[in-house]
Amino acid sequence: MPPPAPARRPAIALALLVLLALLLAGRALADGSTTGNNLAFSLLAGALFGLVLQRSRFCFFCISRDFIERRDARGLLGLVVALAVGCLGYQVLFGAFLLDPTLGRLPPGAHIGPVSWVLAAGAFTFGIGMALSGSCLSAHLYRLGEGSLAAPFALLGALGGFVLGFLSWNPLYLRVMQEAPVIWLPAHLGYGGALLLQLLLLAAFALALVRAHRPPAESGPPPAGSLHDLLFGRRWPTYVGGILVGMIGVMAYFRVAPLGVTAELGSLARTGVDGLGLLPGRLEGLDGFSGCMTVVKEHLLSDNGLFVLGLVAASLASALVAGDWRPRRPAPGEVVRCLAGGLLMGWGAMVALGCTVGTLLSGVMAGALSGWVFLLCCPAGILAGLWLRRRLPG
Repeated sequence: MPPPAPARRPAIALALLVLLALLLAGRALADGSTTGNNLAFSLLAGALFGLVLQRSRFCFFCISRDFIERRDARGLLGLVVALAVGCLGYQVLFGAFLLDPTLGRLPPGAHIGPVSWVLAAGAFTFGIGMALSGSCLSAHLYRLGEGSLAAPFALLGALGGFVLGFLSWNPLYLRVMQEAPVIWLPAHLGYGGALLLQLLLLAAFALALVRAHRPPAESGPPPAGSLHDLLFGRRWPTYVGGILVGMIGVMAYFRVAPLGVTAELGSLARTGVDGLGLLPGRLEGLDGFSGCMTVVKEHLLSDNGLFVLGLVAASLASALVAGDWRPRRPAPGEVVRCLAGGLLMGWGAMVALGCTVGTLLSGVMAGALSGWVFLLCCPAGILAGLWLRRRLPG
């Protein structure tokens, strides 16, 4: 590989320092205890996830908008690949955790949530928030690493949205979610039947996307054949990102917990308003559901918090090496949209027990009907949000 240009050397040196810091932090956390080893794994798994998101532009809103506005289906096909890989891997793990899925037990820790109109409303609202803010929450996190100065406003809005979700939780739970069914497809169809059904649905979705796809015009010559150009010369094909996201999802569930990025955000919001005495005395049934669960934080370090930290740090290193670190001051209208979009995403993620990562990705991989409901309702919210965004000033 030829040496980097002098102007790029400081950025590459900083990226190497970031990666070294991640490795040293992981080594320090891995103290031989279960807690320490889980923290170390979460940090490094988040770093790998952030690298993949940044290099493959794996943003749920962006890939959906590409198809809606330009009929470019490559991003959504990458999502299909991720779900298919994850479904296959999860089924293998479930066979080890729970031999007979029909006994009425759910696999430990899997993101399998209640199915009701509240879930549909949360997914729809989350989709609107994505369209207004310009990214999903996971993409706002990796864009922090790219130097985005708009992403912090979306994340700040999401904290406020979680607070609204906590305040609206008890009426929604007592009137709707308390009696809502928690449907795990293998419990009704067996492992083989559930896997076959999900793969057939994904195949039908992929076929529809291929038929609607309009190949975009190629831009620029292909990169040179060096390792640097292969990894950082261009964004990775979305199917590569999909394969890696699916594999990371399976490894994360096997080792610590399903993929998710909102548990730490929600826990920070819950801890803050609990300290101010603004929460109800009891959030009915919330802590009994599986999903991106929020808690009142008693310790600084958490598995999901380190996962998110690793995601942001690795996306920064990747952006520095690839030349994607480009800070830009957002316009006032963009700040308002990010705050409003983040608020909607926070509320939607709270009542849906997760976002496009925790409920959609991890849910569908686990065979949860809740994941499929999110997958169906979120794009409707994106369409509504795009319609609304075109009519907002600025």
